[in-house]
Amino acid sequence: MRTLHLGLRVADLERSLGFYGALGYEVVGSVHATSVGGLTMIKLPDDPFVAIELVSGSSASASGGDDRLSHLVIKVDSMDTVLAELAAAGIHPDEPPGSPDGSNEFRTAWITDPDGNRIELVQWPPEAPVDEPETSSMDTNGSSASLIMVRSPRRVPETLPTTS
Repeated sequence: MRTLHLGLRVADLERSLGFYGALGYEVVGSVHATSVGGLTMIKLPDDPFVAIELVSGSSASASGGDDRLSHLVIKVDSMDTVLAELAAAGIHPDEPPGSPDGSNEFRTAWITDPDGNRIELVQWPPEAPVDEPETSSMDTNGSSASLIMVRSPRRVPETLPTTS
């Protein structure tokens, strides 16, 4: 197993991209209109994989009203094995595991920790590169979404937007 990335709710995507861009993060991909909102994946140039997923425009409400954490994503080798181990510990998925692309190789399941933090378990297809993603498309809860991977760095704005 491996932690893939942290999902962070943002109120204003462009403002957040400016902030994280100033810290050196680069946009490497995005998925629009998922069940948790629009997703923008960012990483530092020397990171081997995406570290943060900015979640914007979400209609899903945070459990505490002002929580900024959307979810933690963990890659698993075998969804069935992990779910069996979790069930033995009294932990069950929030709903039956699903497959965003309709296959039995790419599967996701959601669990919730005791504090209400959501954790997405992901079983990637063997041929799917996790560290070096490519352009692909997938089905997210019945609606098609394109996963667009951008290999060039995002230009950091001259000045950052200010908050008042």
